[in-house]
Amino acid sequence: MSNPYKIDWNEYAALARQAVAEGCVLLKNDDKALPIRKGERVSVFGRIQFDYYKSGTGSGGAVNTRYVTNILDALKENKDISVNEELEQTYRDWLKDHPFEKGMGWAQEPWCQEEMPVTKELAEQAAAKSDIAVVIIGRTAGEDKDNSAAEGSYLLTAAEHQMLKEVCGAFKRVAVLLNVGNIIDMKWVKEYDPAAVLYVWQGGQEGGAGAADVLTGTVTPCGKLSDTIALDISDYPSTEGFGDPTRVIYKEDIYVGYRYFETFAKDCVLYPFGYGLSYTTFTRTVESFNFDGETVTEKVTVKNTGDVQGKEVVTVFVEAPQGKLGKAARSLAAFAKTETLQPGESETLTLTFPIANLASYDDSGVTGHRFCYVLESGAYNVYTGGCVRCAKLSGSFEVKEDTVTRTCVQACAPVTKFDRMVNHNNTIAFEPAPQREYDMAARSAAALKPAKSYTGDKGIKLGDVFDGKAELEDFVAQLSDEDLICLMRGEGMNSPKVTAGTAGAFGGVTENLVNFGIPTACCADGPSGIRMDCGTVAFSLPNGTLLACTFNEKLNEELFAMQGKEQRKNHVDTLLGPGLNIHRSPLNGRNFEYFSEDPLLTGKLAAAQLRGMRRFGVTGTIKHFACNNQEFKRTEIDSALSERALREIYLRAFETAVKEGGAYSVMSTYGGLNGIWTASNFDLLTTILRDEWGFTGTVMTDWWAKGNDREGEEATRENVAAQVRAQNDLNMVNADAASNSQHDNLDDALADGRLTRDALVRSAMNICRTVMNSPVMERSLGRMSDEEREAAEAEKTSEDYVDFNGEYQFIDDEAPLDISAVNTEKGASTVLGIRYKKNGLYKFVMRVKANANEVAQIPMSIFIDGNLRGMVMINGTNGEVVTAEQDIGVLFGGTNYLKLYFGQTGMEIEEIKFVCTQAF
Repeated sequence: MSNPYKIDWNEYAALARQAVAEGCVLLKNDDKALPIRKGERVSVFGRIQFDYYKSGTGSGGAVNTRYVTNILDALKENKDISVNEELEQTYRDWLKDHPFEKGMGWAQEPWCQEEMPVTKELAEQAAAKSDIAVVIIGRTAGEDKDNSAAEGSYLLTAAEHQMLKEVCGAFKRVAVLLNVGNIIDMKWVKEYDPAAVLYVWQGGQEGGAGAADVLTGTVTPCGKLSDTIALDISDYPSTEGFGDPTRVIYKEDIYVGYRYFETFAKDCVLYPFGYGLSYTTFTRTVESFNFDGETVTEKVTVKNTGDVQGKEVVTVFVEAPQGKLGKAARSLAAFAKTETLQPGESETLTLTFPIANLASYDDSGVTGHRFCYVLESGAYNVYTGGCVRCAKLSGSFEVKEDTVTRTCVQACAPVTKFDRMVNHNNTIAFEPAPQREYDMAARSAAALKPAKSYTGDKGIKLGDVFDGKAELEDFVAQLSDEDLICLMRGEGMNSPKVTAGTAGAFGGVTENLVNFGIPTACCADGPSGIRMDCGTVAFSLPNGTLLACTFNEKLNEELFAMQGKEQRKNHVDTLLGPGLNIHRSPLNGRNFEYFSEDPLLTGKLAAAQLRGMRRFGVTGTIKHFACNNQEFKRTEIDSALSERALREIYLRAFETAVKEGGAYSVMSTYGGLNGIWTASNFDLLTTILRDEWGFTGTVMTDWWAKGNDREGEEATRENVAAQVRAQNDLNMVNADAASNSQHDNLDDALADGRLTRDALVRSAMNICRTVMNSPVMERSLGRMSDEEREAAEAEKTSEDYVDFNGEYQFIDDEAPLDISAVNTEKGASTVLGIRYKKNGLYKFVMRVKANANEVAQIPMSIFIDGNLRGMVMINGTNGEVVTAEQDIGVLFGGTNYLKLYFGQTGMEIEEIKFVCTQAF
């Protein structure tokens, strides 16, 4: 029997490659331009053929991977076709003087790369020697860097327009591929009329291979759009006000994506939600429609009526009665995907949904059921098919009277007055958004239950609670106020107490907490793979938008089971993902991490990913809770929206992940939600998440997030007391919990009564439950299975082996590093862990010699946490020791990884130290 903890990297790659192929969306394929046929010659245009974007930027894409397959190389590996190598060489020659521009650090990457000019002559020469042209256009964006409605981001550049003009003018068959993390402007399709258009998204390290499989027909495209593509960026109602530095008002309310366009603006749509072509054809036949009073069940037979194999998606939408609340014209209720069907083969899918999911939230009281989810009386029409526009009426059912499906309390309602969009006889109207009518701080105080009194150490260890020998309340009662406060402080980045290079440590972050048997759990950035800044290699996964376009829950679960196995191998208890924010605007820089404009699709796929990871005892931290829909000024902006929109659109996917995916770790956002920053928003984190949904796990902040006590009050990083009162249990991150390195206000707030021990105990119990639910708990008790031990031992011979006991050196007071392990040979690199107490600007200082003469050139590159900070170039010194210095910018957080890379042999280093030139 095979060892379940051993990773079959070929299987992992094959799953990722399949996911990439299934997520590619074919928008246009005139006269069967694709697939590329056997024996044909291909001319590939666009520099991105060499520089494939595996992901967007920031923490969600910073995975060190062994390889990334680009589209050109993947095409060349296919022996049934040939590539125009003369054109390829033309590009390679141009690239020598136009290298890939990486930018100057965090959020400084350009949205696109300079494109090689394509002349009419070049295009015609290539056309004379080729059967088809493939044009590849790439874009990126990410954390701290939104897209822009400008050339080179959402719009094409002049050089890209010229390339399309010349190539489409010279070739009869042109396929345009979009290597992007997010939809872009598509007006150019009508202008240049390429035969085929294929969104290949950002597919991680197997992205190029998966895209090539679709291009060559190895896989028939079966991806569907998870977002609506409109005629113009101005057609999205979210565009107005996007980028405001202080407050973003969600005037469109529940009318997001297709809910807006199908209700009010059908003529503004180029490609509707759920659209995607295939190389084959299918029929969908509704065999039965059943309504039992609570649940709708359809059986739909899908038949492949074409001449090649393929998969197909079935979607079910509902048109609810307008009633008094007003509804969108269509809402996704269910979806499913077939297995691969051979020509003539059929499969019958069963699609079900509870009608309670169709209820609308009444935040105004217009139905007579204020703060309730209500199924309004009337006929509910069900539409089944492919995209939202082409689904056909398949059945209906009637709700005879208004029915309350869930009773709530007003929560997270706005305090800013604004008018929200409503549906008035299928035309747009506006009404004032209902305002908050209670004091959230008073609600928070009233909800806090008294904890068991402090008992001191009674000899109970957390392992006793884990084994059912003691109660959690009794265990936590032993912890002193100081211990409880330290438990609220997660540590990182790059904490030496957990896996090297990861984002954070929580739980046993002090010696005393460890003595109570609380192990130190590890979290690592995701969601597209494990980020380890020390340089450790991990698998780079396809990004969220692509995975959403698969419409395949089973595939997502299987892929993330492999991710879970990899987390287990690297002692990562929770991956910081999946990201569940709604694609409110195409301009959000982090859309690549998120799934869709639709909350049902988002929630179902996120739940599938969590179930996959959970197979190996690990999990994901669902984020960013909630409404992280703009990166610009993300720590300062307040999102203003109605309670109805919040509940129906922006929270629903999170609820699905909790209830169907078993999520037990949540990350709040940087910004505000209706006046209260999410990390300190009691209604969000307690009233809704815990009291309504039954969540019992841990909420953590985003890294260095802020909190505030009341609406209108400035949020600060120091106000962690407000976070704990809201049940944001973990403040992430601190360089050192015991010394309060972030200078939070927990001690002061406890002393002056703004914070109570009861609140600390409540969060401590949440954290302990999460730790006990993680692999680190059993590992700390010495209970690794024989299979897991065997797999760990086998890893020690692997080139990807992770040393979990890495050493760190303190650099304070200009202490010289121990450089005995530094290898200065050409091509060698050495990674050293460094720690310090002072954040600030630093200078790298090295005493070095080289026995070569003064014309010799010996370079060394300096990286901090994987980011290039500078280069030291020395000439030969004829054996004399010289001092070389390089400003490396800010060191922040207390722990980092220094990597030295040597471009040439010859340096003999006598000393390396860091000098703080300006402390913060």
